[in-house]
Amino acid sequence: MKLKINSQGLKGRLKVPGDKSISHRSIMFGSIAKGKTVIYDILRGEDVLSTIEAFRAMGVEIEDKGEVITVHGKGISELKAPEKALDMGNSGTSTRLLSGILAGLPFETTLFGDDSLSKRPMDRVATPLQLMGAEITGQTDKVKLPMTIKGSTHLKAIDYVLPVASAQVKSAVIFAALQAEGLTKVVEKEKTRSHTEEMLVQFGGELKVSDKTILVPGGQKLVGQKVVVPGDISSAAFWLVAALVVENSELILENVGVNETRTGIIEVIQAMGGQLEILEQDNVAKAATLKVKASQLKGTEISGDLIPRLIDELPIIALLATQAQGQTIIRDAAELKVKETDRIAVVANALNSMGAKIQPTDDGMIIQGGTKLHAPENSINTLGDHRIGMMAAIAALLVKNGEIELERAEAIQTSYPSFFDDLEQLSENI
Repeated sequence: MKLKINSQGLKGRLKVPGDKSISHRSIMFGSIAKGKTVIYDILRGEDVLSTIEAFRAMGVEIEDKGEVITVHGKGISELKAPEKALDMGNSGTSTRLLSGILAGLPFETTLFGDDSLSKRPMDRVATPLQLMGAEITGQTDKVKLPMTIKGSTHLKAIDYVLPVASAQVKSAVIFAALQAEGLTKVVEKEKTRSHTEEMLVQFGGELKVSDKTILVPGGQKLVGQKVVVPGDISSAAFWLVAALVVENSELILENVGVNETRTGIIEVIQAMGGQLEILEQDNVAKAATLKVKASQLKGTEISGDLIPRLIDELPIIALLATQAQGQTIIRDAAELKVKETDRIAVVANALNSMGAKIQPTDDGMIIQGGTKLHAPENSINTLGDHRIGMMAAIAALLVKNGEIELERAEAIQTSYPSFFDDLEQLSENI
């Protein structure tokens, strides 16, 4: 795909797609609960479709009527062994969270994925689930896909300190804990997104949270619910950055999820001096309207407990930092290396090829701001990473002459199928 975008400023209102994390979990909880779960505004990206097809393969009836998805759950004990291996596509969330559910079921299941997903480590999930009694085997000592899980109906509760700040690993252990005998204790390294804990309570479950410690009693039964999925702040992040860095821009983003464990990017924008207003906040739905304008920005430092609250937004934040005055330092983000790609290296290479000055480090980046971007000599390859693709498309807005050739742009379908349609809507001239 070739991108040549001569934008005179981004204008308008937009409702971003549903939150990917909540969309995954709504299907999972609906499938293991008893009764009907009705889901509104779900994200229909390829990752979420992988989750839907996995549960259909295990005997769950899931109706998709366009605006509404209905899951007819019969309880976790009624899930059936799939007839063949489950295709996780590119979805790390599907793979890791589903592993926690499969750990307590009385059958053997193999999970596989695309080339990108097959390079991602699954040992971080396999280790606690093995301690609980599941048998898990994969490729190499990192338990990469294809991975086979032989569940146990006699999982035992464990006390587990997470070695990495990962909402996916935490959620996998919680799903397994629901099926275990006794009280499971999970201690986080840093607080991560809390969607699993909140949705568990919504579906009639029980847990106790005290700072970074989570207690989950076993043997729980869940009941189907109505779920309204807010807009994904990770998708909104691309438009927030675009409006901040493209002259004469002003955007209003409706119904964006603002769960406090996900709003790190808002804090970074405020620290950098960005003009961002939070309007029409719904404290029950944890959603709000965000208004953002082109701004003069300054560099900042991003590190510590802020990192888990914006880990998925760091690629587009790196682009933001190239347009701020001064230096921006990102630390404590080694987790970026085991995402869909090594996002530290890939982000630095892509933006440096356009004239940015980014020094990758072992756990982040040092970014010199105030750089003008130009078209790269060679194409930018997403390497199958949807966030790299969208970052490159937003960077194209800053290129005055020339065009950007984007390889494997179809990767964007995994999380934001309407991305280019929305870009066309918001940009005056493409």
